[in-house]
Amino acid sequence: MQEAIVAAWLEDLDAAAAVELPLARLGIIGAGAIGFVVGGLLTKAGHDVTRIDQWPEHVETMRRRGLRLTGTCGDHTIAVKALHLHEAQSIAEPFDLLFVAVKSYDTEWATRLGVQYLKDDGLVVDFQNGINDHRVAAVAGAHRTLGCVITIGAGMYEPGVAMRTDSGRLGFKVGEHDGRDTERARRIAELLTAVAGAKVTTNLWGERWSKLAVNCMLNPLAGLSGLGTAECRTEPGPRRIAVHLGAEVVRVGRACGFEVEPTFGIAAQRFVDAAEGRGLEAVEAEMVRDATSRAGGRPSMLQDVMRGRRTEIDHLNGFVVGEGRRVGVKTPFNEKVVDLYRARGARFVPDPGQLKPLLEMLPSPQGGHPQGGPRT
Repeated sequence: MQEAIVAAWLEDLDAAAAVELPLARLGIIGAGAIGFVVGGLLTKAGHDVTRIDQWPEHVETMRRRGLRLTGTCGDHTIAVKALHLHEAQSIAEPFDLLFVAVKSYDTEWATRLGVQYLKDDGLVVDFQNGINDHRVAAVAGAHRTLGCVITIGAGMYEPGVAMRTDSGRLGFKVGEHDGRDTERARRIAELLTAVAGAKVTTNLWGERWSKLAVNCMLNPLAGLSGLGTAECRTEPGPRRIAVHLGAEVVRVGRACGFEVEPTFGIAAQRFVDAAEGRGLEAVEAEMVRDATSRAGGRPSMLQDVMRGRRTEIDHLNGFVVGEGRRVGVKTPFNEKVVDLYRARGARFVPDPGQLKPLLEMLPSPQGGHPQGGPRT
C-alpha cells in the first residue's frame, strides 16, 4: 500500500522541490504540547506563528497572560497568536508553511482546514505521531507535503502552560517522501533549530517506523499503568513487554519494505533478537540508560487517558496490527494492547495491575512467566 503511494507521489515532486521557499508566515493547526513548545520557541526566535487549537480554555488563557513554557527548554512567558477553530476564517494573509499537529484521528479535517489558508506555493509538514503522511498528502497535495519525525518530549497539564520533558540534543528529522535531500527540507530543518537540533533524513519511512516503535512501546503501557516515560523503561515488567512490542513493529515495518532506523539508539535487529532471547539483558540495559533523558515525562496516551479523551491506539498499535495482517506478520503483543484499550473504552483509571495480561504473555527462561511486574 505505502510503496504504491510513494511511487505515485514522485511524478510531480521534481519541480516542487526546486521552488524557492519563503518562511515568513507559519501556521500550526492542533497545537498540543509539542505544537506549543515548537510554536512558542519559534515565536520567541522572531518568527510569525499562528496557532489554531481545539481547546478553548487553552486559547483564552494564552490570550490573557501569554504562553508559559517550562522544563528543559527553560522558563519563558511568550505573547503568542492563538485562534479558536472557528476563528480561522479571520486569517487575512495565507501561510507559507503549515504544520499539521493534531491527533491521528483528526488528520483529514485538520489538513483540509489548514490548507484553505495556505499559499498556492506553500508547504505542509506532517508533525504527528503515527504514519499519516499519505493521508496529509491526499488532502494537501503530495507535491507540497513533507514529513517530520519528532524526538523531543512535551507535556501540557494545564491551560496556557507547556513543558518540554526531555534533554535530547536532536529533536527533529525532516524528510521528503521520496528520500531526496532538498533545499526546502533543509530550510525547514534550519527553521526548527530554534527549538532543538534538527536534520534532514533521506529515510523518512524508516524514521517513521522507528518512532512508531517508540510510540507503540511506551504510550499504551503508560496509559494502562499510569507509569511515566522513564518508568516504562526502568521497571522490569513493562520494559520486557516494550521489547516485544517494539520487535513486532520492526518485523512488520521490514515486511512492508522499509529499513527501520534505530530506536532509543539501539539497532532495530537487536529488538528482534532480544524478543527471541538473544542479547535481551544488553538491550534492556541500554533502554534504562536512555531513559534518564526522559525523566518526568508523561507519554501522550497517558495524558489522554487522564483527561478521559479518545486515544490514538488504533493509529499506533492498531496500525501495526493491521499492516501485520496485510503482510503476514503476527503481532500478538500489539493485538493484546489494542484489545485492552478497546475493552476499557475512553474512560478508565490507569493502574499498574492492568498490565497483568501482557505480563502473562512474556516467556521466561524456565518456560513459565516472569515475576517482574511494575512496583505499586
